[in-house]
Amino acid sequence: MSTNWTARDVPDQRGRVAVVTGANTGLGIETARVLAERGATVVLAVRDVAKGERAARDTGGDVSVQQLDLSSLESVRTAAAELRQAHPRIDLLVNNAGVMYTPKQVTRDGFELQFGTNHLGHFALTGLLLESMLPAEGSRVVTVSSVGHRIRAGIRFDDLNWERSYSRVGAYGQSKLANLLFTYELQRRLARRGTTAAVAAHPGVSNTELVRNSPAALRAVSDWLSPLLSQPAAMGALPTLRAATDPAVLGGQYYGPDGRGETRGHPRLVTSSAQSYDLALQQRLWAVSEDLTGVRFPV
Repeated sequence: MSTNWTARDVPDQRGRVAVVTGANTGLGIETARVLAERGATVVLAVRDVAKGERAARDTGGDVSVQQLDLSSLESVRTAAAELRQAHPRIDLLVNNAGVMYTPKQVTRDGFELQFGTNHLGHFALTGLLLESMLPAEGSRVVTVSSVGHRIRAGIRFDDLNWERSYSRVGAYGQSKLANLLFTYELQRRLARRGTTAAVAAHPGVSNTELVRNSPAALRAVSDWLSPLLSQPAAMGALPTLRAATDPAVLGGQYYGPDGRGETRGHPRLVTSSAQSYDLALQQRLWAVSEDLTGVRFPV
């Protein structure tokens, strides 16, 4: 292993099946590309199939496309059923897709868009695919969070859908905090089985399309600061790839860049906010998420 962990450190992935959400651009396609180069059978789970097919052609290797709209629980259920049929064994699920700083919108099921897409959609997808993962020794669920889980973040159980007032930043922070609370509670449940691990990662500040929904003023600031603070998507994908493939990774860990403020750099083990480790908060969010999605986990 090199001192600075890179894509070259990803071990042989032949014989493994990996599902990567949001894999037609940015961090997702970079993650999928490396996994495919290392021999994995990779499924790009994307909302736009045409874009996914173009990404699959560009990626090369054993890559296919699965339609998945995380803002629709019906779409999540359909995609999960098709994935289980096509791949009875799934070794890796990368919950990568996300939306950021969107105007106030709701999903098809009436959830605030960022919480519904970033957390509830992935919560449901994971629960519906887990039966195909539990028999696979060494399988992993990797969920991509963000440094944003620390910014104006909290779980507003009395107003999860931000109906009383809306903050783009606060809603995004809630969804990214939820990603971590979900990962840690999932790992606690998976530990009893011992075959599958739940791990989290974040890309630091990466040059992707994620800021496209931000207000114009924020995009302008981002464009100005980007050369100073951000890193290419290929670097931003490294924490996810390490969480997904490094044999030394343990369930319940969190990986991010090693640079100042975790904004850029090579992936290393990092810590998340104090409230993300709150067991009562993890369990309460889990119960609420089961109720909202109607998905019960087999662990």
